[in-house]
Amino acid sequence: MRNPLSKLVSELEPSGIRRFFDLASTMEDVISLGVGEPDFDTPWHIREEGIYSLEKGRTFYTSNAGLPELKKEISKYLKRRFGLPYSEKEILVTVGGSEAIDGAFRAMLDPGDEVIIPEPCFVSYLPCVKMAGGVPVRLPLEEKDQFKLTKEKLLSVVTDKTKMVVLPFPNNPTGAIMTEEELRVIADVIKEKDLFVLSDEIYSELSYQGNHVSIASLPGMAERTVVINGFSKSYAMTGWRLGYAAGPEVIIRQMTKVHQYVIMCAPTTSQYAAIEAVRRGDADVERMRESYDERRRFLLKEIRDMGIPCFEPLGAFYIFPNISRFGMTSEEFATALLNQQKVAVVPGTAFGECGEGFLRISYAYSIENLKLALEKIQKFIDTIL
Repeated sequence: MRNPLSKLVSELEPSGIRRFFDLASTMEDVISLGVGEPDFDTPWHIREEGIYSLEKGRTFYTSNAGLPELKKEISKYLKRRFGLPYSEKEILVTVGGSEAIDGAFRAMLDPGDEVIIPEPCFVSYLPCVKMAGGVPVRLPLEEKDQFKLTKEKLLSVVTDKTKMVVLPFPNNPTGAIMTEEELRVIADVIKEKDLFVLSDEIYSELSYQGNHVSIASLPGMAERTVVINGFSKSYAMTGWRLGYAAGPEVIIRQMTKVHQYVIMCAPTTSQYAAIEAVRRGDADVERMRESYDERRRFLLKEIRDMGIPCFEPLGAFYIFPNISRFGMTSEEFATALLNQQKVAVVPGTAFGECGEGFLRISYAYSIENLKLALEKIQKFIDTIL
């Protein structure tokens, strides 16, 4: 019998995060600091709107691109929060931010087009580029630069085949951000080289040094940028599976075509709940951000007090400590910590080879859980020193 499988898909590596947590799931009483998911419940008024939509029998398909009312509210939100100029026609509602990422690559890439992917980064970019026929170009970022993308690094990998640059800030897994001044330098390169940007801003509301700045808000960049965002992180709505893309209408129209054929539309109940989130959810976002910031400062101090170097993350809800002094690979350290102390963290290599020597630790957990996990991490370190 002939091989039933696609060679392209078969050769894709499984997610390093999932592979590690499959191991953790076989053990009891594991304290997990690895999953990138808020520990807050979705705010009640948002859940209530979802319930009400079901009670009203709103269980039909919406238009492919999303409820017009939701797109209108997203447009207002993007303008109000980040100064972004996108109209309703330039917004596509998707099944989470991940679908928006995939749809952007499919709509914009021809075979052989190169996409620059700064690493460490979210695990989906590289396989999605490959499945869209593009060529991923990995660009390792460094701790000495606080894992920021610099002009010099970007120019070092731009070629005549480069079409897109992924801008993953605030960053998962490092927590790095890019300031407006730093983005302006990158924007100049993008315009000079006639490139496009996929700006993944899913953690835009979790920035701890003033408001997040989107590269799309800079002069001449809205027409070159597809902004990816959603409701999972900001509003604690991971299971609702709702995201969106905002970009030039010519791109969004083609992304909607892809969306039509593979999805039809995002979940109707989730869309009605999201209208309530963007209309009246600012106080919820602020409350959760303040809690994350408290946890961030606590975890960073405790990790440094253990003698583990860690640059200060200013976005998302992760720290990325450097464990190279212990003479173990990231995979070895994380596996031994799990087996000996039942604390689950993610090896830095799950986010790219340049993540070697680092761990991703999430602080999307209560202070009490963080304290318990830190005690166990200290015990583990005591045994290996």
